[in-house]
Amino acid sequence: MSGELSATGLRFGIAVSRFNSFITERLLAAAVDALERAGATSKEVDVVRVPGAFELPLTSKKLAQTGKYDALIAIGCVIRGETAHYDYVCSETSRGLQLAQMDTGVPVIFCVLTVDTLEQAIDRAGLKSGNKGFEAGLAAIEMGRLSKKLRGNAGGAVANAGQKKKAQRG
Repeated sequence: MSGELSATGLRFGIAVSRFNSFITERLLAAAVDALERAGATSKEVDVVRVPGAFELPLTSKKLAQTGKYDALIAIGCVIRGETAHYDYVCSETSRGLQLAQMDTGVPVIFCVLTVDTLEQAIDRAGLKSGNKGFEAGLAAIEMGRLSKKLRGNAGGAVANAGQKKKAQRG
């Protein structure tokens, strides 16, 4: 079983960091482009802006808890500086996003660039390496569709188990 690349009928939430917005806005535009090319309408995509990458996990979890979304995308850009701050932000952001999806069951696509230089960020936001935002959009579609299928199958399995027990009791 795999997810399909049709966004028709799916709902998406995108949490995007304002910090390094010259990069994150490019990633956001590409993610929305991927969703729309696959059939999502603007009414099916909600964008929420947060101050920085560190705020993405809490926002993603709160979005997931609404029950409105089939998949989420967390967009940020952390560029290494001269202090350990980079390491803390990167590790806690990735850990928090993982926990958000594990706690809620809603896929959270990790589109947080963690780079050493501005040039690397620019390359990943549309130049040499393509645009990671577009890739995140495709991943959100696939995981949203797959999650929907798995929820359907799980519901069927629960219903089937209930029917089997009822039949056994007689």
